[in-house]
Amino acid sequence: MKPDQIRAMSDAELLRLLDELRSEWRDLRFDEAVGKLTNTARIRQIKRDIARIKTILTERRIAAEMERAATK
Repeated sequence: MKPDQIRAMSDAELLRLLDELRSEWRDLRFDEAVGKLTNTARIRQIKRDIARIKTILTERRIAAEMERAATK
């Protein structure tokens, strides 16, 4: 998922997507342990998407704090 697509989403959508990706990641790790995993690249892709979402959520939180500090 591209960062531009992630930035276009609301915080609620990002949190829902984050939960879905974590669930899929957990399932893929289980499949890997059992030996059923066929698409090993998907794990790496999910981890990167999770990191991107967390980064954008942090950017938004910091921006909101900066706005609050500037209005005081």
